Amino acid sequence: MTQAVHMLHSDSSSPAAQGMQPMRVGLLGLGVVGGGTWTVLARNAEEIARRAGRRIEVARIAVRDVEKARSKVGEGVEVSTDGHALVRDPRIDIVVELIGGDTLARELVLEAIAQGKHVVTANKALLAKHGNEIFAAASERGVMVAFEAAVAGGIPIIKAIREGLTANRIQWVAGIINGTTNFILSEMRSRGLPFADVLAEAQRLGYAEADPTFDVEGVDAAHKLTLLASLAFGVPVQFDRAYIEGISQLAQEDISHAERLGYRIKLLGITKRRAEGIELRVHPALVPAERLLANVEGAMNAVLVRGDAVGPTLYYGQGAGEEPTASAVVADLVDVTRLHTADPGNRVPHLAFQPDALSDVQILPIEQVSTSYYLRVRVDDQPGVLADIARVLADRGISIGSMIQQPSHIGGADLIFLTHEAREGDVDQAIAKIEATSFVRSKVTRLRVEHLS
Repeated sequence: MTQAVHMLHSDSSSPAAQGMQPMRVGLLGLGVVGGGTWTVLARNAEEIARRAGRRIEVARIAVRDVEKARSKVGEGVEVSTDGHALVRDPRIDIVVELIGGDTLARELVLEAIAQGKHVVTANKALLAKHGNEIFAAASERGVMVAFEAAVAGGIPIIKAIREGLTANRIQWVAGIINGTTNFILSEMRSRGLPFADVLAEAQRLGYAEADPTFDVEGVDAAHKLTLLASLAFGVPVQFDRAYIEGISQLAQEDISHAERLGYRIKLLGITKRRAEGIELRVHPALVPAERLLANVEGAMNAVLVRGDAVGPTLYYGQGAGEEPTASAVVADLVDVTRLHTADPGNRVPHLAFQPDALSDVQILPIEQVSTSYYLRVRVDDQPGVLADIARVLADRGISIGSMIQQPSHIGGADLIFLTHEAREGDVDQAIAKIEATSFVRSKVTRLRVEHLS
């Protein structure tokens, strides 16, 4: 037996832990996060038992590569390729789903719930797409679905919103919740490199997948934001209504211009409560350089939550990685263990609000969002151009806050505008009118500005 297995099954010094049967865990997947979960459970077994009131043991693992898993965990745990057999195993109390995707994972999670087992998952895509179905099934069966690791890795943002801020009417949440894109944007700013070069480096360093689409196009962040919006505002999970815009088309020159204007560009997930409905959007945005979020660099994550009573609170840390994410998985295991015998009606609701109190508030289309804007357009350097563009903006009720003009290395001039707050639909109409004029040489580059005040 390996040292890890010995530690995992050793008796804790806690009297409570010694007097109760251990909670038995079935691990679906032993990849980066699954391996980290095994390691953390093994290394901190006694401390975890003291916190949970009983030992937490991995009793069974289902993986694709049995031999690879066996080399990590030794001979003391049953390892097979059959996930369905694992979730049906009567010895298993908690199923930890770490296989990813939303097809097989959905089948196994729903089957585990039907078998009366609690579920812990790090799968944001699964919950963003099928969370309403999964949470309803769990409530009906009287089991828990815990998902701290699904958002922002090791940062306990789910627990903070669901429990720590329950006295508050949450006003908005804004976060850097994808480390890959934050690393790319940080490198583009600090080193002056184009997107493609930094993406290649991110892939070489392991920050980006071979197919980085989910990360760089904002889909991963939108999965996470969808869950945060549900927790913050007590609405069903509605990923299909999120506005998503990535960073793959972001030009190095706009990062440089933003820097000169006193801003940094970050891929933000933003959800706001408004009288007309809820904003749910992911996109690159200019953030004032003095804001804390603007100074989150590299692959780190940070989430800013504003409540009416507490004001703004910031949560910062590693949003991915083996042990940071495993930290959140194990925290969920401890929570489930503590509440295992509690009456289901007295547990913390999955989405912070009681299931029958969720409200189907409208998710606003992006055209109804109001924010400030950065607009850049390349024009012929001739008299009257600036006045004509200003007139188009004014006709749509868009006020210019500041403007700079830069000679273009390919001829003409770049005009860069920072607007006051305006409605997105009005900005769309103004851009279409500007692009149709004879003196414009390029499409208008439009980025949103978030002051986070």
